[in-house]
Amino acid sequence: MKLPLYQVDAFTDRLFGGNYAAVMPLPHWLDDAVLQAIAAENNVSETAFLVEQQPGHFAIRWFSPLAEIDFCGHATLASAHVLFSRDPACQTLTFSAAAVGELQLTRGEGGLINMSAPLLPPVAVAQVPPELLAGLSLPPAQVLVSDQAWFALYPDEDAVRAVQADPQVLARLAPRDVVATAPGREVDFVSRYFWPANGGLEDMVTGSIHAGLAPLWAERLGRRTLHAYQASARGGHLYCEVGPQRVQISGYAVLYLEGLVHLPDGLEGAASGA
Repeated sequence: MKLPLYQVDAFTDRLFGGNYAAVMPLPHWLDDAVLQAIAAENNVSETAFLVEQQPGHFAIRWFSPLAEIDFCGHATLASAHVLFSRDPACQTLTFSAAAVGELQLTRGEGGLINMSAPLLPPVAVAQVPPELLAGLSLPPAQVLVSDQAWFALYPDEDAVRAVQADPQVLARLAPRDVVATAPGREVDFVSRYFWPANGGLEDMVTGSIHAGLAPLWAERLGRRTLHAYQASARGGHLYCEVGPQRVQISGYAVLYLEGLVHLPDGLEGAASGA
């Protein structure tokens, strides 16, 4: 069985920037163990698997090399880039996922891709876990939390860029990850994302966490339209617009690789999927 494989750099308009994701359209769902093995073999931060349910509507699942995850923004953007490239007439796509429901993606101007996601703002915490403070080299000014991550808020961009993470300590916060964030100098806000329990030390660009970062900074900065920068080694730009119930997260993407996965016949059995 031969399956198409694409690797895309997302949230960037240049190759070797942003965050890389593998995208694999499937004829049907494969066994979960096979999906996980493929994601581990791909060895990028996430692999998105897609099964078309009707024209323009796909079920989507995301796997890191270690585990299935609830939502991955950059792999969703990468998936839309692949599907829009395969069908130049397509203007709108809908992805369905168990944890976040339906995600609508539309073509923007100049290659921009717009993704509509649910608002997932963080909330205050009664007690900061000691592992969070021990796992970051700089103490945050404030800590918030969402289902996805602990939010470590810093006073300025320099602190976010300077903070170092101890992966062994932060891994004890599983299943939550850690995002460090602050107001930006040339953008509205910056962030870095640490996820040793679920994928690796630092994610290059994390679209999903902006469903929480965007409403947080929209409230604090007093504006709904925001330009965000994830200050990782590769870096990535995200353009966010916060609505009453959803947030639009937009960015560019660039195709890096296109190929085939040769799956042995014994591994191609269908499974129930998400």
